[in-house]
Amino acid sequence: MGDLKQLIAKPLKGPKTSHQSEYKDAAVSEGRAPAPMPFMMIRVLCLISLLVLGLLITTISQSFSDLTLFNSPPPQYLYWGSRIDCPGKHCDTCAGLGHQESSLRCALEEALFLRRTFVMPSQMCLNQIHNDKGILRGSNNSGDFEGWGVSSSAMDSLYDLALISKTVRVILDSSAEWREALAKARILNTAIDVQGISRSKLREESPYTEAMVINRTASPLAWFVECSDRKNHTNVLLPYSFLPKMASKPLKVAAEKVMKKLGDYDAIHVRRGDKIKLRKDRFGVKRTMFPHLDRDTRASAILKRVGNWIPEGRTLFIASNEREPGFFDPLGTRYKLAFISHFKDIVDPVVQNNYQLFIIERLILFGAKTYVKTFKEEPSDLSLTDDVKKKLRAWEIPVYTFDESPSPS
Repeated sequence: MGDLKQLIAKPLKGPKTSHQSEYKDAAVSEGRAPAPMPFMMIRVLCLISLLVLGLLITTISQSFSDLTLFNSPPPQYLYWGSRIDCPGKHCDTCAGLGHQESSLRCALEEALFLRRTFVMPSQMCLNQIHNDKGILRGSNNSGDFEGWGVSSSAMDSLYDLALISKTVRVILDSSAEWREALAKARILNTAIDVQGISRSKLREESPYTEAMVINRTASPLAWFVECSDRKNHTNVLLPYSFLPKMASKPLKVAAEKVMKKLGDYDAIHVRRGDKIKLRKDRFGVKRTMFPHLDRDTRASAILKRVGNWIPEGRTLFIASNEREPGFFDPLGTRYKLAFISHFKDIVDPVVQNNYQLFIIERLILFGAKTYVKTFKEEPSDLSLTDDVKKKLRAWEIPVYTFDESPSPS
């Protein structure tokens, strides 16, 4: 037998047929060698196989995606009300920003604990006592009150909801998602009202665990009363600084611009105003909630208190609700003073109420090299007074001197 390799390499000679001649002549005229037919068929089959494999992978991937979506539990929601501290004694008048933030943080903590989406009120009520334009305008007349002329502020103008949602998911009660969820819960009868029930029961027991919507009626005193066990730090899910750091982007940008102009600076927050108010008891004796606050937040006392923390010559940013003309002037003998009213060109375009203004001030306070608060909130805080911020409503005789002798009534 002949060599099989030679037969493959050298085809048998024979007379050319007309078809072979035409095929070869056409290939030569096109300047290419004729491709073997079996090789072309293999290429086509490979392309078809790759196409089928790609379609198969896409189909399987989509099937897994659909299966995952089908198996994912539907969202569950926690709703506390259309307005912070409502219903309750603060519903008609509404409290200041700090008070409302304490209540809002309490609700967010419960949503985080229950692993539910919190349905946040779309508006925050503005207490007109704390909504005075004079702080930004730098007014020197403490009796010249000019309000902003608005009674509420959009929640998303105060806070970055997307940033909050990285910790606990939130939606507004004006959102389409909430309207759809509420309608569905009503149809399926999966909405449940609760009052006076602990978080643990809501998280662990039926029918609460199955409810699509939990409608919490909080304490009529305030929402934050539901978090009265915060002294037990194992129960605290969100720190006091959580909401202050969740400022909306326009407010955050404004604060950053002010801080850039301030450069290297220190800051103090001087809370006076409503906190130093007096009232007479049934014997006619004047009393106050914080007996040393008025004394400790006067300029002379501040100079003594902060001298060990803030060196002379530093730029000192002061955030305060004090309106008395020249009240902080004595501090100018040691420090270069700065107030938010010095930066109206930055703040004016983004501020429509004092709550937004204070959020900007608060970010500036946080950005200081040394920050002295009015009251201690954490053990490591520096503060102007040693009076306790959170206390029972025990009114005491004010003390205006440092010998601890109560002042005459």
